Amino acid sequence: MRRARPAAASALILAGLLAGCSADGTDPDAPPPAQAEGPSPFAPCPDQLDQAVAGGAALPALAFDCAGGGTLDLARAPGVPTVVNLWGSWCGPCREELPVLQEFADGAGDRVQVLGVISKDGLPQAESFAVDTAVGFPSAFDGEGELMAQLGLNGLPYTAFLAADGTVAHSELGPIASVDELRGLVAEHLGVQW
Repeated sequence: MRRARPAAASALILAGLLAGCSADGTDPDAPPPAQAEGPSPFAPCPDQLDQAVAGGAALPALAFDCAGGGTLDLARAPGVPTVVNLWGSWCGPCREELPVLQEFADGAGDRVQVLGVISKDGLPQAESFAVDTAVGFPSAFDGEGELMAQLGLNGLPYTAFLAADGTVAHSELGPIASVDELRGLVAEHLGVQW
């Protein structure tokens, strides 16, 4: 009889501990993650046209604050061909893909812009991840993964290729392995070569 009692007590303690956690392992009563101190490793999001995305396929009309400043409003046209990449620090393939996106962004100049959407993540974790991978292109913060949910995504990375008017010309689920592969996709779907 003595053995049953500690097991029951252990089960009650474990149940109490688990009651405060959500399905994803976070405590729903915990305060939101604080922004890391110091300057953000991310560039600010660029200005967008004061023009709604019209016609054709579009990303869900959501807006997010950018980690480096500014706002990414997916309901507004970017004004230039744009690569939008959803990533998170918890995503193994993102660690390999993000430097590819950064190298592409560095070489593309004003011809094509690269924007990230930090998905289902904490800002301090994403900033640390960006520093580790030497990534600084503008990235919006979607800590709850609202865009992932509306797109029906269960995993990352995901990349959308947007025409200057904001319509989705193409999308890729899974990592893009090289700058050459990304250049080819941009040339094929956005008509921009360099």
